[in-house]
Amino acid sequence: MSLSLRNTLSGLVEEFKPQSGNEVRIYTCGPTVYDYSHIGNFRTFVFQDVLRRYLEYSGYRLCQVMNLTDVDDKTIRNAEAAGESLRDYTQKFIDAFIVDRELLNLEPPEKMVRATDHVTDMVKLVEALEQKGFAYRSEGSVYFRVAAFPEYGKLSKINLGGNRAGARVDADEYEKGDVRDFVLWKKAKPGEPQWEAPFGAGRPGWHLECSTMAMKYLGETFDIHSGGSDLIFPHHENEIAQSEAATGKPFARFWLHAEHLMVNGEKMSKSAGNFYTLRDLIAQGHRPSAIRYLLASTPFHKPLNFTLDGVHQAQRSIERLGNFRFRLTMEQFAAGADESFVERAARARQEFEAALDNNLNTAEALAAIFNLVADGNSAMDQGEFPDGARQAFLDVLSRWDRIFAVLEDRDYERLRRHGLVSTRAGAAAEPSAASGDGRAPSMLLSDEAVEQRLALRNSARQSGKYAESDRIREELLDAGVILEDTKAGTRWRRK
Repeated sequence: MSLSLRNTLSGLVEEFKPQSGNEVRIYTCGPTVYDYSHIGNFRTFVFQDVLRRYLEYSGYRLCQVMNLTDVDDKTIRNAEAAGESLRDYTQKFIDAFIVDRELLNLEPPEKMVRATDHVTDMVKLVEALEQKGFAYRSEGSVYFRVAAFPEYGKLSKINLGGNRAGARVDADEYEKGDVRDFVLWKKAKPGEPQWEAPFGAGRPGWHLECSTMAMKYLGETFDIHSGGSDLIFPHHENEIAQSEAATGKPFARFWLHAEHLMVNGEKMSKSAGNFYTLRDLIAQGHRPSAIRYLLASTPFHKPLNFTLDGVHQAQRSIERLGNFRFRLTMEQFAAGADESFVERAARARQEFEAALDNNLNTAEALAAIFNLVADGNSAMDQGEFPDGARQAFLDVLSRWDRIFAVLEDRDYERLRRHGLVSTRAGAAAEPSAASGDGRAPSMLLSDEAVEQRLALRNSARQSGKYAESDRIREELLDAGVILEDTKAGTRWRRK
């Protein structure tokens, strides 16, 4: 396998190899923890997880660092409005983010680090930039001198022609095209969190935080820096400038950016009524695995249009895969082996791996698996599927799910543990979370609970207790689970 990735820095799809040995060092921009993360954020986090999983699948060791921005304009403003300390206010959203990651089956990075735990390191970076002439003090703050770094703009390809010497911007975020000297250290304001520094009490600028933590844990040059495309300018451009100015070395070798997410063809906003957090979607009865599937289904470098119908379609796709695995596991096939079927499985594996090698083309990887499913189901329906091919097909499905991570879904137990659904299995949902026919959403019974009820129903049927069997079927239907009795046994799927 030879992985190629589109590098924002060069604008080209380049072959990826780690800088050193078999270890890939990755920095991923995490959330600004001033509120719950929304699905636009999670589009990027799911992409980062697919990347991580495929690198592991390809045999690499990983050192991934994710930051938690717990001090910036937004966190300070919201903590003050809530009457809480910055630490207490941001901690609850850090905890929520970790829960949401678990629900979406996102693997934990090797290090998840808070900006406020690294302020001393940030002060040292500012001092180094001052000593080299890239930073200057003004009215108690410290700014990066953009004109002193000739390569400024190489990531975003921004035009510096309109830049005015000596003009400054103090906000953590600003408009594209507003290229001016950016703040490294902000002068303390009354009532705001502040730290002591040689250049005066204050707090770090947002861009400074990521440069400091990335280089502290990954070295002055590392393999991959990833985030959403909205971070290319100014955040990532400023990271490059201050990091490379301080070290004289390349900062990150590959820059990977997930494109934006639209909702029903429009930009997501609360005013448009199309703004969703993961928790909003769970409350409406959608399974986290279906949300993950949909977020992963479009290649990261292309925009994604998120719709609720798309979530339903994703759930049906997962069920189709689950039913195919059920047939492979439970049905009886003719003895013997047919090498043509083993070759089909091998070809499907090669196709999905080749798709992911090609800039993580998740859409083509999905197509390869569903072609195998269609092939296998057709052969089973015609009685032509050989028992000797069973394991080869199961192996491909398992390998695929090591990256997409949607088949081993135990949503209910995780949701219940974190208080996101009723503690009583099968309890009626709130009216807003009910499905169109008034039935409770299917997530209210875990896979294990469905299997337990299915075993009770099978026992009742074998004992001739058909009324009990019918009662269990209705109970499962009320929970959004449909049973299908086949020659191989009873299959089930969610509505």
